[in-house]
Amino acid sequence: MTGPGLTLAGIAIVLVVLWANLRPWWKGDRNPAKLKSFGAGALLGALSTMCGGGLLGYLAGCAAGAANTGGGKAVAGTTGQQASATVTTGSLGDLTPAGAVVVFLITCGTLFAFRSAGKEERKRMVGGVFCGVCLCLTAGVASALNWLPDVVNGVGGQLTAAVRGSGIL
Repeated sequence: MTGPGLTLAGIAIVLVVLWANLRPWWKGDRNPAKLKSFGAGALLGALSTMCGGGLLGYLAGCAAGAANTGGGKAVAGTTGQQASATVTTGSLGDLTPAGAVVVFLITCGTLFAFRSAGKEERKRMVGGVFCGVCLCLTAGVASALNWLPDVVNGVGGQLTAAVRGSGIL
C-alpha cells in the first residue's frame, strides 16, 4: 500500500473511533461475540495494508488520508493547534500470490457479512476497517502483528498445495 503516513491528529481520530466501538462492549457484559463485526472489519483493514495496489490498497491509502484530514480539522478546531507531525510508519509486509487469494476470500466473506448485517453492525465493521488500516500503518501495531503476513501467505500455500494434490490444478 502506498499512501500518506499518519499524523498525530490522524491517530487521534482513529483512537476516537476505536474508543467509540470498544467502550459499549467494555461497559456492557464484555461478551467477545459482540466484537465480531468490529474485529472482522479490523482484520480486513489490516490485510488491506498488505495490498500493494488494487481496490484494497487504494482504499487503505484513502483511509489514512481521511484520518489525517479529519483529525487535523478536529484537533485544530478543538485546540487551535495543528498536530501535523507524522508518527513512525510501519508495514506488515507483502502478500504472495497465494496469500492474495486468501485476502480475496476474506474480503468476499466480509462483504457477504456486511450485506447481511444490520445498520449498527455495518457501522462497527466500517469502524473496524478504518481502525485496522490506520493502526497497522504505525510502527508499533505493525510490529505487534508481524506474524499476520506469514499466516496469510502460509494458508495460501496450504490451499494451493491441497488443490494441486487433489488434481484440480
